[in-house]
Amino acid sequence: MRARAVSRGVELFSARTPTLLPATHTNSYALGDREVLLIEPATPYDDERRAWLEWARAFPSQGRELVAIALTHHHPDHVGGAELFAAELGLPIWAHEATAGRLPRLPIARRIADGETILLDGAIPQRWTALHTPGHAPGHLCFHEATERALVVGDMVASVGTILIEPTDGDMIAYLEQLERLAQLDAEVALPAHGDPIAESGATGRRPSELFRFYIAHRLAREVKVAAALAQTGPAGATGEALVPIAYADTPPVVWPLARLSLEAHLIKLERDGRARRIGAGWATLVS
Repeated sequence: MRARAVSRGVELFSARTPTLLPATHTNSYALGDREVLLIEPATPYDDERRAWLEWARAFPSQGRELVAIALTHHHPDHVGGAELFAAELGLPIWAHEATAGRLPRLPIARRIADGETILLDGAIPQRWTALHTPGHAPGHLCFHEATERALVVGDMVASVGTILIEPTDGDMIAYLEQLERLAQLDAEVALPAHGDPIAESGATGRRPSELFRFYIAHRLAREVKVAAALAQTGPAGATGEALVPIAYADTPPVVWPLARLSLEAHLIKLERDGRARRIGAGWATLVS
């Protein structure tokens, strides 16, 4: 089955998308057992769109009313079907203001702010709190249901592959702060855009809070390697391209183009922390 229930009032539908390998699909979620909010209108592919619409159109026959489509953020593997699905289903699109600003051609009917509550009526009503969690993308939203201890995490973490923090949309400081914020919620299940739901008994073998903090530790460990690589270059510094083979020596060269983006995000963080400086087209350790 393409669609499956993952917890009370939460259903998952996985569709093929042009995402970063090793992930090949993006998960959409249906939240609510009477009123239903659809999250992640992801796929741009015609066959996958037909399957997605078949899934969505089945809810009214189950006595469930679709209320809206919500976006976690603006990246193409998350919004590839948004315009078509909204038109076909007659639903409004909801997103954060920063996401709406990056999708000017998409009609965003509701700007969702941090802390806003979305009440979904049902046999047991659900209250999903929107959390603005920038770092991977400026307008990134997560959704938390405290009673169910469920958390839709979009691209904050994944159970397959990793999460790219790059210098255009990304912010490493904000990302680490928001991961800790999510960890403090102590959710029982996290619902990522890529891979299986995250729970202690699931694919990662970690509780969501443990995985969030593992991501933090991993990024900080990489930061140590980036800072050490920068220190090796002396006052003359080096370009990001020259630093990648040193800071990412433990990764296959095939991933270095993506690592180059992550390295830039780390260098920007080090600059903001007062530990690095830009020199021409490169970087050097800050000299006080």
